[in-house]
Amino acid sequence: MAKDFTPKYTVPGIEREAAGRLIDVLRLRLHALNDLHLTLKHIHWNVVGPHFIAVHQMIDPQVDRVRDMADDVAERIAALGGVAQGTPGSLVKERTWDDYSIGREDAIAHLGALDVVYTGVLEDLRAAVKTVGEIDPATEDLLIEQLRDLEQFQWFVRAHLENAGGNLATASATTEEGAAKAAKG
Repeated sequence: MAKDFTPKYTVPGIEREAAGRLIDVLRLRLHALNDLHLTLKHIHWNVVGPHFIAVHQMIDPQVDRVRDMADDVAERIAALGGVAQGTPGSLVKERTWDDYSIGREDAIAHLGALDVVYTGVLEDLRAAVKTVGEIDPATEDLLIEQLRDLEQFQWFVRAHLENAGGNLATASATTEEGAAKAAKG
């Protein structure tokens, strides 16, 4: 049985039931962003090798922006009359993906795995944009802005994984481990 997220009140111009559907979509986006923030920090702390400093410094602005995105989503949930569940327990209980699987590893391996992570986040976000776009342009706009930023972050990652011929080392990888291995060559 699906949980009902219909709030007791919501923003003017949106029906309460529609707000409940928005809250349901946004709660998974909040979990994804909180998880992505922690994954990026994990990479930041565990990256090694000759590209260490470049990746270490590239990741920090992504961490900061993803935290801001999570805050924006949580505040939108609250504005819609919902409860923004930001606890680790709710994230782990409700997420549809596994923990990041790479530990201490070189920069290229982490970037390969991160490419797969970003692909999953972006695919889910595009589906969310489509769903909320049928209900509320303000929520859709919020998610589209985040989509642009996250696509740019994946582009930064992929720039390290692409050769001069335009071939992406992780193009056929579907798992973090597989992408990490493919990235290392």
